Amino acid sequence: MRLSDLAKRMIITILVIAFAAVLISLLYYRSMEFLPFLFGVLLGSAFSIFKVFLLENAVDKALAMGTKKAGSYVGIQHFLRLFLTAVVLFLGAVVPQISLWGVVTGVLAFQLAVYNIKFSSKN
Repeated sequence: MRLSDLAKRMIITILVIAFAAVLISLLYYRSMEFLPFLFGVLLGSAFSIFKVFLLENAVDKALAMGTKKAGSYVGIQHFLRLFLTAVVLFLGAVVPQISLWGVVTGVLAFQLAVYNIKFSSKN
């Protein structure tokens, strides 16, 4: 599957946000206590990158469909991404070796990447 330039820029933005969050956490803790946050950021960021792939796939398929069918397909895909986000956040809340704040940081990196694309793209 070939990724569009927007998807590549979103993935790069997500990785930059994750790296910055881990670096800040490392500077804050200055010990191995930052590992749960690192695991959370890795899980959340990996999921955000997975959501980019899901979104890219949904857009490609929706463009090949009719209007009514595409609308319901995109709605179902959006619900699926929302449900998977809840599952990942639940894992971050339940598993003691994973920091919930790290997962939240990784998950929010997707939204920040969307805003970065919106405000940095040239009209």
